[in-house]
Amino acid sequence: MTAQDDGTETATARPPAALAEPVVPVGRGWTAALSLANGAIWVGWFGPLQILLASQAGDFAPGSGMSKETMLAWVTGAGAVVSLFANPLFGALSDRTTARPGRRTPWIVAGAAGGALSLLLLARAGGVWSMAVGWCLVQLTLNAAFAAVTAAVPDRVPRRQRGAVGGWLGAAQILGVVGGTGLATVAGGVGAGYAACAVFTVAGVLPYVLRHPDLRLSADDRPPWNWRGFLAGFWLSPRRYPDLGWAWLTRFLINLSNALVLLYLLYYLRDRLHYADPDRGVLILTAVNSLTLMATVVAGGVWSDRVGRRKPFVVWSGVLMAVATAALAGWQTWPGALVAAAVLGVGFGVFTSVDFALMTDVLPKALDRGKDLGVVNVANALPQVAAPALAAPIVTYLGGYRVLYLVAAVIGLAGAVLVGRIRGVD
Repeated sequence: MTAQDDGTETATARPPAALAEPVVPVGRGWTAALSLANGAIWVGWFGPLQILLASQAGDFAPGSGMSKETMLAWVTGAGAVVSLFANPLFGALSDRTTARPGRRTPWIVAGAAGGALSLLLLARAGGVWSMAVGWCLVQLTLNAAFAAVTAAVPDRVPRRQRGAVGGWLGAAQILGVVGGTGLATVAGGVGAGYAACAVFTVAGVLPYVLRHPDLRLSADDRPPWNWRGFLAGFWLSPRRYPDLGWAWLTRFLINLSNALVLLYLLYYLRDRLHYADPDRGVLILTAVNSLTLMATVVAGGVWSDRVGRRKPFVVWSGVLMAVATAALAGWQTWPGALVAAAVLGVGFGVFTSVDFALMTDVLPKALDRGKDLGVVNVANALPQVAAPALAAPIVTYLGGYRVLYLVAAVIGLAGAVLVGRIRGVD
């Protein structure tokens, strides 16, 4: 209620359901369906990234004037650039969607279907250019679905439940990476691998879009359209929204630290540790890291919800990751690498779930949730572009792997410390 000048009271206008702060807890079925949709999108990404694109590059490189490593780098780099722009763009478009099925569902359906078709097109690539175009289309379409899936969380999940939901989404992401790699491996060829990933990507989103109705935005609640305002909305001023600015920076720094650790892991095992089978070593370290990450990604989110705090979890998970990264610099043995992989998984699991909840807590406006989360997701993709540019000169000219991992540890620690600058949440 609000008081008027004459002492009478009038009812305060309530925001429409699509723009209101959610208060009703979501059920396990909703969380499971959204997590499955998220995992299906990651299957569509990582089947190609882990196996299929590399196989195609090996087939197309002879006679092209490029090595298979260079060809793969150019193709994946082009896709990464598309991803940087696609996620916030489709998040913004979903914010403004007034379709009968809701704001997010049309983009989940269109993105998954478009992603599946793009994967099938990529399977028919005959050279580097058609391969690059196909992969860029996969990134474009699947980012449309991913932007809508992540925006559904602040749309529907109360703040006190977002850590747990973020944990389940993180677990689904890990399973999607493993599942996509597995499908691509056992399908029996590049074409069959792409087809298997395409089918799973579509099938995985169906339980959510068919069983869980979305919130609809009426045309009256959508702001008037103009190109200048639409484009200007992608700049979220750190001065105007300092909490979101600091949260974005901390996510970027910790993800950059993690990307620096992973980028040259194979070369670290081969050239620094002289591990007998570095390919197998990377597989073992990845498995250890994934196991400990899975053990903490949901538990960390649930614990954060129960105590009603976010920042301490993000801070200490970042510190733990920085310590593990520093161990790679100071304890350069195979047992040291195993311990570091396990500790990194523990820290990154907690960070993945709680940081996602923290991000949703500092979004400026309900009307722009999809667009703002898309801008936030740039902090996940940009480190994949920045890490090679930073790591190559360090390894080549500035001290090698010991200095690389010390720099990565300092970057991650800076990200953890800067969480304290966020004032709007506990």
